[in-house]
Amino acid sequence: MTSTLGSEDKALRVAIIGGGPSGFYAADSLFKSQLNINVDIFEKLPTPYGLLRGGIAPDHQKMKSVASYYERVAVKNEDHFNYFGNIEVGKDITIQELQTYYDALIFSYGSESDKSLGIQGEDLQGSHSAREFVGWYNGHPEYTELNFDLSQDSAVVIGLGNVAIDVVRILAKTPKELASSDIVSYAQDALKDSQVKNIHMIGRRGPAQAAFTRLEIQELGELEDCDIVVHKKDLKLTEASITESEDPKNSKAKKNLEILYNLSEKTPVGKSKTIHIHFFKSPKVIKGEKMVESIDFDRNKLIGEPFKQKVAPTGIEETIDCGLVFRSIGYKGTPIAGVPFDEKAGIIPNKKGAVISEDHKPITGLFTSGWIKRGPSGVLGTNKSCSQETVETLLNTLNNLSEAPNRDSDDLLEELSNKGLDVVNFLDWKRLDSEEVLRGSQIGKPREKFTSIKDMIKFIGATCLV
Repeated sequence: MTSTLGSEDKALRVAIIGGGPSGFYAADSLFKSQLNINVDIFEKLPTPYGLLRGGIAPDHQKMKSVASYYERVAVKNEDHFNYFGNIEVGKDITIQELQTYYDALIFSYGSESDKSLGIQGEDLQGSHSAREFVGWYNGHPEYTELNFDLSQDSAVVIGLGNVAIDVVRILAKTPKELASSDIVSYAQDALKDSQVKNIHMIGRRGPAQAAFTRLEIQELGELEDCDIVVHKKDLKLTEASITESEDPKNSKAKKNLEILYNLSEKTPVGKSKTIHIHFFKSPKVIKGEKMVESIDFDRNKLIGEPFKQKVAPTGIEETIDCGLVFRSIGYKGTPIAGVPFDEKAGIIPNKKGAVISEDHKPITGLFTSGWIKRGPSGVLGTNKSCSQETVETLLNTLNNLSEAPNRDSDDLLEELSNKGLDVVNFLDWKRLDSEEVLRGSQIGKPREKFTSIKDMIKFIGATCLV
């Protein structure tokens, strides 16, 4: 008699591609099922936790504390868990190769690209994505070599989400305010010498439609040496926007408006920097010969019914002089060879987490969770319920899964090592983690990050010999 996958005699083997929040939440849900399950997480960086480490702002340490939860998932289930860090699925190992070792694959690798403005001048020197800047000040190995011309007087951040606010806030904070964060030292030094005095945050729509949250916008008004300017004319709402803001299901808009009204009453007092918050502006063209010099905007108005309003140009153009531009208009997913992908939506097409083909039929053994499943939306905790749904779908299809022929992760580790790859396991990561915390404690910071994969591998190799 053949044993059922997940039974005491035959563990269900699941590979999770992506070591961020959605990946660890998926692992947690699998372990909580009480079935016999072995879970291996594959992450292209040596370090786990995805945007928790490389995306959340360094001055928001409380939000990063959830890493201890993910660590417990790994440690508590160590007999059934492996971490394959520094392994990029699709490059170092194919989907087809993985399927020879695992009964099911869950793609949880997030949204690894960003949306472009699609306007002239976007490629000028001084024009960047928010993702690049965030990766740079957080020490993401792919962005450490970037340069941002902080000698400019004015910077423009296009977008009204929390990521845009993070960029604005990091540009506006004093060295003292950043000193207790885990911002990497090279970024800390560069920002210490920053000459940016005026920071403009700009959105296409109005204050009632802004994507940021109350706490984020409120924090901008509490900075040590930065004035904030919100024009009252921008806070005049259409009837449709008033209806939107008064909807009980849209409490965020009402809270945001309260904060914005309060900020509009503040008079600049001559602080070193000034944040200017603009609404109803669409970037039309970024101007400059070789470098960014200014941006032309179309002034907008909103037309239509509540929650269906669209942006329409008023015919009025405005120009803001600046030498730096950061676009923060959303992330988007990227495909992995061998996995269906919806280019327009930037996600892996799925039904409740089960990957589906072009004819909308589930593909046996392939699942997805997190941003690559639903798009870049929600807060950190949203990934928990998203991953739970995916795991529930997976477990409901256990009888349909094809059993992988090779059921030993050690064999896979040997295969990867034979390819000349440096696989980072969870104990290796803990060594890196401890060293970062130690280095940070010596200079009054939560941690001082490794920012080079080469240095990480070198350190791991050295400590393994001790």
